[in-house]
Amino acid sequence: MLRILHNTKIDFIRLWKPAAIGIALFILPGLLWVAVSNFRYSIELNGGTLLQLEFQQPPDVGAVRAAMTDGGLGSAEIATFGTNGLIIRAQGTAEIEAQGGSAEAVGTRIREVLTQRFGENAFRVEHSEAVGPRIGGELRRQATIALLIAFGLTLIYLAWRFEWRFAIAAVLATVHDIFATLAFMKYLNLEISVFVVGAILTVVGYSMNDKVVVFDRVRENLRMSKREPLYDLLNRSVNETLPRTVMTGSTTLACLLALLIFGGEVIRPFAWVLTWGIVVGTFSSIYVASPLLLWIERRYARTASDKAHVSAAQARAESTGESGRAPRKPGQTPQQAATR
Repeated sequence: MLRILHNTKIDFIRLWKPAAIGIALFILPGLLWVAVSNFRYSIELNGGTLLQLEFQQPPDVGAVRAAMTDGGLGSAEIATFGTNGLIIRAQGTAEIEAQGGSAEAVGTRIREVLTQRFGENAFRVEHSEAVGPRIGGELRRQATIALLIAFGLTLIYLAWRFEWRFAIAAVLATVHDIFATLAFMKYLNLEISVFVVGAILTVVGYSMNDKVVVFDRVRENLRMSKREPLYDLLNRSVNETLPRTVMTGSTTLACLLALLIFGGEVIRPFAWVLTWGIVVGTFSSIYVASPLLLWIERRYARTASDKAHVSAAQARAESTGESGRAPRKPGQTPQQAATR
């Protein structure tokens, strides 16, 4: 049987400071950029009109833009695709209000303007979308609610699955993944669509699953290794789950690579977000969640005498085992002390 990264002994937690610096340098500028200029939203989330046109001859974008300006639609976005294709997007409320408050009326007006300029048979409409601003705002609100519900259910699951120290570490690491994903989307200037919202929800689920796998191994090792310091135990747990993490992530990334190459413009933002989510989710399980758990256990230790161990029962067992024994001399092993 093929085994990858078997019996590794990498000290991952030792690198938490460089990892934290890299995280801050990546996330903070992206979030500041979002605060300044916000995201680009798709038609279904922001309202507006989109027309995908196929011309008989390669279109003159300048002539198309001039025709749109003359028709009162000068702020519409025009993008080319393929050899003879154009995508015209009118998302501003000014255009919708100018055409009677109807997104459908904007699409009709665009077709009329281009027909007058280029002729009736010069192009055909391959695809059209028209969403009113009220419907777009409602869809955006529902998408936000869906994200909050998903995150709330995740919190409830973690509170049930783990005790609060584990849950806090997993939740904070997942929040890191969401912020890192938002910064990544801003850097690539990805448009927020229903597909992208679904990708963000998938990233939350994948990231949380990865952390549950690592923390399950931590909990299992805590039961079997009562005297091992938590620092070493966390490193060992991450190393033991590393083959599973690499195999799962690599196979998923292979599928997403196919989507990035062959998926087309509609599905490509979805694939980008998922690809980044897998990378950052794996990173945070190793360099964020585990160091956070170590800090929480030492900052809010269950016993005042031993901040490296994790369970109260474990601490009680240690105190019971040590009671009645003569104190050890410096350099004396526990076995030597026990034979006295």
